[in-house]
Amino acid sequence: MARILIVEDEPNMRKLLAMNLRAEGHVPVEVATIKDGLEAVVANDFEVILTDQRLPDGEGLDIVSAVTQSDAATAVIVLTAYGSVELAVETMRKGAFDFLTKPFSAENLKAVIQRAARHTALRRENDLLRSAVGKLTGQSEIRGRSARVTRLREMIARVGPAEATVLITGETGTGKELVARAIHKVSARADRPLVSVNCAAFAETLLESELFGHEKGAFTGADRVRHGLFETAHQGTLFLDEAGEMSPAAQAKLLRVLAEGKITRVGSSVARDVDVRVLVATHRNLLREVEEGRFRQDLYYRLAIVPIQVPPLRERAEDIPELADYLLEQIASELKMPKRVLHPDTLPQLTTYSYPGNIRELRNLLERACILTSDREIGWIDLPETPQEQDEGSASAPSIAGMALPEEFQLRSTLASWERSIIEQTLLKTRGSKTEAARRLGLSKSDLSYKLSKYGLVQNPIRSTS
Repeated sequence: MARILIVEDEPNMRKLLAMNLRAEGHVPVEVATIKDGLEAVVANDFEVILTDQRLPDGEGLDIVSAVTQSDAATAVIVLTAYGSVELAVETMRKGAFDFLTKPFSAENLKAVIQRAARHTALRRENDLLRSAVGKLTGQSEIRGRSARVTRLREMIARVGPAEATVLITGETGTGKELVARAIHKVSARADRPLVSVNCAAFAETLLESELFGHEKGAFTGADRVRHGLFETAHQGTLFLDEAGEMSPAAQAKLLRVLAEGKITRVGSSVARDVDVRVLVATHRNLLREVEEGRFRQDLYYRLAIVPIQVPPLRERAEDIPELADYLLEQIASELKMPKRVLHPDTLPQLTTYSYPGNIRELRNLLERACILTSDREIGWIDLPETPQEQDEGSASAPSIAGMALPEEFQLRSTLASWERSIIEQTLLKTRGSKTEAARRLGLSKSDLSYKLSKYGLVQNPIRSTS
């Protein structure tokens, strides 16, 4: 379905075109003059414009020129009963999508309209991708088999087909955008654009321009009309990440969109209809923000029709092996290197760390390890030092290098086990070179030889070199 403007002064032809378009499921808007056509273009967002070439107050090429100068991604089809090669060339040179000579068949018109609407959709999606390159992460499916993730998937399956606004909450790095993409994928809008924007990445005025668009001259640097993300996401889904950072003015405009389905570009007083499903994410407690006067209560209740909580990684530690394997595969592909695997001793260390940065932090740890090690296996000695778990003054159990420790344990045997593991992994990394292993461990060769004998590593089948 496309919104189509018909600019035709002959009433019967105009009505016939509108009837054919409605039969195909399109939404036509009819005008009879260039003046009315240009006003309709300013007030609405059309995918296709059908314009007669000869009109009482001008030519169809005037419409073509106006659309081209405004840089609007709208396909214009020029109709004329006076076709000529010269006119066709001039029409296409000025930026028209196609040129049809009257009379034309209904089938021919249908085919041209379909191509034009598709052309407009592709142009808008392409413009969106250009502006969003590098901003979108987490585009894979949700990984893990824990009970928390299973419930999350079930919730996504339930709310996806609905049209309700969804509020996705969770700590930074938990994958809130991934959840939004999954909701869009199972919705009725899956074949339409999913547009994402991080509200925290823009200043107040710039965010309004980004979301609602602006008119030429609306502010310094606005040298052309710009479609906002709500217009770009028409009939699709708009994902507002970190919506808790929105200014009061942006909150008021968002409330109007949700309540009335209308947006107003910056610098304009004309309201435009949009059909967009809104998904919102934040790491903030919006109810607390409401209580403290930083977030509108009426907007909160509009957004939180269906709340979804994304669990932190520390509450789904059983998913870490699967997540780590997937991330290592992804990292290898992006860095164009052989895929690394985790040494068996490494996984326990990964699963006992609390990950304040959640999945994003896990990925960063693994990516650094992949870059810094030349071996196929990643040992825990290859992992960067992780923050201490114990908060100042807290009564929680002590920790070392991010590893949660039990309240009681045998210190002597535990330290011996760690020391043996470190020495063994270092020898693996140095391919059995005791000299290099001693250097890396800060030991003398005689000290290392003693410890090798102490831990029964003398007969280790690693190639031994001096």
